[in-house]
Amino acid sequence: MAADDTGADGIRGTAHGTAPTPLSVLDLVTVSAGHTATDALRTSVELSRLAEARGFHRYWVAEHHSMPGVASSSPAVILAHLAAHTERIRLGSGGVMLPNHAPLVIAEQFGTLEALAPGRVDLGLGRAPGTDGATAAALRRTDHLNEGADDFPEQLAELIRFLDDDFPDGHPYRRIHAVPGPVQGTSPGGVQSTHRPPVWLLGSSGFSARLAGVLGLPFAFAHHFSARNTVPALDLYRETFRPSAILDRPYALIGVGTLATEDEKEARRQLKAAALSMIRLRTGRPGLVPSVEEAEAYEFSEMERDFADSWNANVVHGTPDEVRAGLDDLQKRTGADELMLTSNAPGMDVRLRSYELIADAYGLPTA
Repeated sequence: MAADDTGADGIRGTAHGTAPTPLSVLDLVTVSAGHTATDALRTSVELSRLAEARGFHRYWVAEHHSMPGVASSSPAVILAHLAAHTERIRLGSGGVMLPNHAPLVIAEQFGTLEALAPGRVDLGLGRAPGTDGATAAALRRTDHLNEGADDFPEQLAELIRFLDDDFPDGHPYRRIHAVPGPVQGTSPGGVQSTHRPPVWLLGSSGFSARLAGVLGLPFAFAHHFSARNTVPALDLYRETFRPSAILDRPYALIGVGTLATEDEKEARRQLKAAALSMIRLRTGRPGLVPSVEEAEAYEFSEMERDFADSWNANVVHGTPDEVRAGLDDLQKRTGADELMLTSNAPGMDVRLRSYELIADAYGLPTA
């Protein structure tokens, strides 16, 4: 993609400086030991402002539940707050877990966000629960959890109908309208924005890759926790892509774990804590992201050490030059149209500084 190739209602961005693609941010709003959710959300505001000032294309937050170390259970609420503190950067969900919600509710929430921040809202959708099975059952008020994932294409179609306000005559929802939305523009005296949030499909396997391709939608792949599936999923997306009213050719971004520090040793210290947090999550002991000191004092079992090494091997980390080289190589290997950077280091200042260092390494704008 050329550096000045913009369009598709904000889907395609502009690569600044020497970056190989547009750069974006995925924020999990992580809560570290010794800090509160308020601290984490304030950091998100700081990071969104930094990202906007330095020329990052978009800023997404992801839906998670019942995880003490992740304060992003309500993406729409967080995005409304970030919209009040930014002016240009695109804001979106990476993603909303659609099976947890009624499609009409999501259409209303993101229609409201579009009204708050016209022309800069993305709606990224996933079909996983974003939590464990018991919590998913509580969210969905059912024990039949597979129904949500199995019905995802139908839920998606219904959501898009609500966003476009175009249920056909005779459909039971024909007289139901998502507000704010297009119905306001077709009402007597109504004037409605020409924008509506573009829909993205998110995935960590081939299901959403294929669906996004068939529907001609942009696709976001979770490389940061499913690296071995990245290239096959992107290949599948491109092979199945059909041009649509949204896109005339494929557009795929990948989420990438990153951490840049002035000293490589410090990056490894921070990542050790992030890996310990993931170990606890994967073994049913979710908690706050541990401090670097706690992680250094922790005695990893051999199995845990192997997991930590494997997990951190997929995080592009080190000095700014090392991170830039790693990102450049990853983009060449995957052909990704956009790189969305995420960091789960426990130190909030460390995370903010990491994005600054990466922006400097690529010569991104300073204002």
